[in-house]
This record gives sequence, C-alpha cells and structure tokens, in this order.
Amino acid sequence: MSRWSASGSGAASSVAQAFCVVARDGASHARAAEFSTAHGTVHTPAFMPVGTAASVKGLAPWELDRLAPEMVLANTYHLSLRPGVDVIERIGGLHRFMAWQGPILTDSGGFQVFSLAARRSLDDDGVTFRSHIDGELLRLTPESCVDSQRRLGVDVAMALDVCPALPATRPELEAALARTARWALRCRRALPPGGATSLFGIVQGGLDLALRRRAIAELAEIGFDGLALGGYSVGEAPVEMWKSLADVAPLLPADRPRYLMGVGTPLDLVHAVASGVDLFDCVLPTRTARNGLLHTSRGPIVLRNARWRDAVEPPDPACDCPTCRNCSLALLRHLFLAHEAAVVVLATVHNLHYFLTLMRRMRSAIMAGRFAEVRADLLAASGDLID
Repeated sequence: MSRWSASGSGAASSVAQAFCVVARDGASHARAAEFSTAHGTVHTPAFMPVGTAASVKGLAPWELDRLAPEMVLANTYHLSLRPGVDVIERIGGLHRFMAWQGPILTDSGGFQVFSLAARRSLDDDGVTFRSHIDGELLRLTPESCVDSQRRLGVDVAMALDVCPALPATRPELEAALARTARWALRCRRALPPGGATSLFGIVQGGLDLALRRRAIAELAEIGFDGLALGGYSVGEAPVEMWKSLADVAPLLPADRPRYLMGVGTPLDLVHAVASGVDLFDCVLPTRTARNGLLHTSRGPIVLRNARWRDAVEPPDPACDCPTCRNCSLALLRHLFLAHEAAVVVLATVHNLHYFLTLMRRMRSAIMAGRFAEVRADLLAASGDLID
C-alpha cells in the first residue's frame, strides 16, 4: 500500500493557508516547514524528482513510492503534447495516470520558452510552440496553461512566465519581467484561490537585485499561494547564482513556500537552503544516473573510470539504498560499459536516494539547531570527482 493512501485529507484549502514554519536556523535563513495538500503533507526543505512526461526516468511507480519523495514534478507542456490533457483527465487525473498518489507540482511550460527558443514564437497573449514530436502547433496562454493544470488535478500549478537566458541585457530582463507580471495576473484570475489546485507565481529578473525586488513586490500584490524563483541556472556561474539567492530568497514572503526552479547540484541545494528556500526540482540526479555518474557522500563517482573495475565496495558505504546494499562498484561499472538497462535503474535509485536523504538531513539539522555544523560537512563532501 502507498504511504500516501491515508495521508491526504481531501481538503481544498490552499497551500498558503496550510503553510507552517516549524523551525528556523539562528545563523542563516534556513528553515524547516510543512504544508498540506489533498494528497498529503509536504515537509521542507524538499527535493522533487522530475517526472516530466508522467514518469521519473528510470523508475517504475512502485520504486518511486519506495523512495518516498515529498512531492513530484511533471510538465504541462510535455503532457499537453503527449498523451494530451484530455486523455489524462478522462482517465481520472494525473495522480491516477502516473500511478503516484503523493503531491504533484506541474511546471507551466514557461521553462520551455527558454529551452525551446528555436521552436516557439512569443507575443503578449502567449506562446506558440512547434512540437518536437510531430511538428504540430501548441498554443499556451496564461489562461490555457492554468486550466490544463487544473484539469490534470495537480496539487500545485505554476503560472506561465518568460525565462530569459543569461547573460541578458537590462532591457531584455525588464521586458521579460513585465510580460511575466502581466501573465501572472491573468493566471491568478483564471485560477482564483480556494480550489483544490494552488497556484505559485514565478519571480524573474536575472541577477539584477532591483528587478528581483520589483518582481517580488508585483507578485506579492497579486496574491499567490507560494512564490518560485525562476531564471537561475540558465547560463550564469554557480557563485553568481549563490550570491543572488542569498540576496533574493530572504525577500520572498515568509508565510508561503519558496521554490527554486530547476536547481540543482548538491552544493546548490545546501547554499539555497541556507538562503531560505523550501522546494527544489532538477533533472540532475536522474540524468547523471543515465550517464554513469553517482552522487555520494565522498563526492561524485564516474562509473566508466578504470579505478572501479575490481572495486568490491558499494558506491557509498554511508548509504543504505538498495543499490548500495546489494551492488559493488565493479558490477555497476560492468553494467554501464555493457549498456545493460539495469544500471539505469540502479544508478537512478541511488542518486535520488542521495538527494532525498540530503534534504532530510538538512531538515533534521535545522530542527535540532545543528544546521551550521551539518552545512559545513555537506559543503566539504559535495565537491570534486573521485577519479
């Protein structure tokens, strides 16, 4: 039986109404919080595995359930293309369709405005994409994207935004900011508070603190259930992002969830939690798993390296995931070099377990008043590759 079977209340109260900070770190902006959804309570800081097309790559639904993430992310753009929102709605909603009964957050398709720039056209009313699958046109407007997310039956929907690539000129950032603010208001009007699906707005502004401040003020005035920081990890150096996050994240409303979109590495997560961020998502742990890189407490391990040919030890002696309990590095290296499909599953299970355990460790440290100590340990252990 899923751990979520009895945890959802079925209530339609918004995430903002249910959000509660349960502990704060005295030496940083780190905080532990929780909020309720119709499909369970989310405990933060939390990392959301990415299930773009209704599946976390490399995992069967029951394997994801055993990993027990607090929440999972899916993507409205990709699901609209295939299989289509109509199909998922007829089957009973995204939870039933993807066989995951825990909380779900969906991205609006705004990131694809950045990542698929060559395949889209942008105007004040919305964005038109040419499908990478069959060349058909897909039109997204603020109204249609939140309506699609409502029909999917997700717990948290994201407003449609414009994510500019960095580096960008100030006029480019200002134009993206203005359009994002107009679309945010249209999204809120199309999905008013009080329903089963909560709505988060997205703060843009690049690395410009003044523009980020302006965006936060505009979105706070509109009244979202939570705010996300978009437009990071899109071309800037990690140290630039960390500095910006340290300045910007504490400016977000303290009484709602703070979500950093599309980030990141273990180092990114530690820095962002210290800055006061609650929620994260990133394809990194699943993508690196498919490419033969394991994240461990002693640093990342590249499976193809000859060093591991005769290694009888597990990837991470400090890890209790099924992969580390049962498999040697020698076996994993062999499976990877032999292109055996099993290695994708084994590596994905490990990497997601590592990321989820990292978040739980930070939450426990915040609640115990030991975040500074644990933060120092994590920063020391999240660095160079083990050759």
